Amino acid sequence: MTTEARNSYKSSELSRGSAEVFAAASDHPVVVTRRDAEPLVLMSERENRARNQLLEIAAQLIGVATRNDEVLTDFMTDQFPWMLALSEADRHECASEVLDAARASFSVGQAHLAASTLTSWRETAEALAAGLGSEPVDWLDNGAAVPRP
Repeated sequence: MTTEARNSYKSSELSRGSAEVFAAASDHPVVVTRRDAEPLVLMSERENRARNQLLEIAAQLIGVATRNDEVLTDFMTDQFPWMLALSEADRHECASEVLDAARASFSVGQAHLAASTLTSWRETAEALAAGLGSEPVDWLDNGAAVPRP
């Protein structure tokens, strides 16, 4: 039996033999698969606290390791080559915003903060690379009525 198979239980197994699943979850996180829904992870509070503590340490280490903005931007551009589509000033701003969002995500356990910031900047870079944003925009007057379609 592989490690992955030992760490995975069907929801029906949890219903029929919860003691076995709970015993396994006391030792290590287990995945509970469900037929019509996303799998769940069952773990001890000790394991959850340890993961949260690790994320807090990661946030602090990122802060210490990225004190030089020039080096940070270079490192991030190596990891995220799409940043090269941004202007130099925007690359620095992107690096700073993504780093701040990542540190916040680690600190409060909310991955969406970093993910949405990174996605937003990547989509901006993709739009610029596609030539969007270089043409002047023709705005409607504030009071102009637009007919219904």
